[in-house]
Amino acid sequence: MSLLNHQDPPLPGVATPPGAALDAQEREAFLARFGADQAAAMHLATVVLGEQLGLYRALAAAGPHTGEQLAERTELTPRLVLEWLRVQAVSGYCEHDPATDLFWLNPAQQACLADDGGPWFVAGGTSTISATHRSIEQVAAAFRGERTVTWGDHDPALFSGVARAFRPAFETHLVASWIPALGGIDARLRTGGRIADVACGFGSAAVLMAQGYPLATVAGFDQHGPSIRAARHAAAEGGVADRVTFEVADAAAFPGRDYDLVTMCNALHEMGDPVGVCRRVRQSLADEGRLMLIEPVAGDTLDDNRTPRGRSFLSASTMICLPSALSQPGERHLGAQAPDADFREVALDAGFRGCERVASTPLHRVLELTP
Repeated sequence: MSLLNHQDPPLPGVATPPGAALDAQEREAFLARFGADQAAAMHLATVVLGEQLGLYRALAAAGPHTGEQLAERTELTPRLVLEWLRVQAVSGYCEHDPATDLFWLNPAQQACLADDGGPWFVAGGTSTISATHRSIEQVAAAFRGERTVTWGDHDPALFSGVARAFRPAFETHLVASWIPALGGIDARLRTGGRIADVACGFGSAAVLMAQGYPLATVAGFDQHGPSIRAARHAAAEGGVADRVTFEVADAAAFPGRDYDLVTMCNALHEMGDPVGVCRRVRQSLADEGRLMLIEPVAGDTLDDNRTPRGRSFLSASTMICLPSALSQPGERHLGAQAPDADFREVALDAGFRGCERVASTPLHRVLELTP
């Protein structure tokens, strides 16, 4: 899952009609594009490796280093470290001086690859790509109708990678701008209030909301037991375990009532019965409460999604989101690139009177559902 924090340029559409003769120029252009994609896919394995081994962080802290020096600093095999540095250099992921054979990160590379927790950090989410590749055989079986693939069937690197991928955006926007964009909710939570985070995953959003609204209580729910255990640990680490609880529960049947705010972060598009889930949320809301959906940005048409970001999310939808939705009861399967109109239709069918986009970033859109 390539998680991009900038505006993507559009990709070219189909230039020739079906059945047209092979054009040498178009063939060479496509082969060049395929070669670039193949190189990127291979290189991302080295990004996951560098992030896991702490190589980017060490290089950021060390300044210009030779391969031998960085290997000594990280206690790793020198020849392998040198080869890793070389592929980072030719890929534009670090700088290199051929006269001295020194390697270093420029400020942009450092912010994106080494500054874990910073607003531009993207390397933490790259483990989702490795996890997705490890699921190919089971997803192929789902295509053939031989089995279903739930969220919990994937490699554990997917769960931690998704949490790390989305956390920088949550830290930057969730309390500072997304919740204040909802009608009256920020003021209610400043004086107390109750929040439910449905499909909470590792609990990043729930913990951040509890930290941002110290008088509010937060309840997180997820059907995936390992994620709930990780979320409880996150609440303890974040110093909010006294006001945040996490419980294993299905999104269509989570407990509790009179919530001032219910949040679902990058989750509703993965539900087998999104109408049923939203109907349960509506029943759980207090008077003038709100459901806030955070969903991946998507265009209104397929052509609008001809961008690197659109490719990433549609690939994730094919490999992760839709197989998960199809493993659940229900007939309406949104996918990760459903347009706003599809969410509005789900909201109205569930009994909400409104569903409007109130905020967006290059990666996320925020939808406010009003009962």
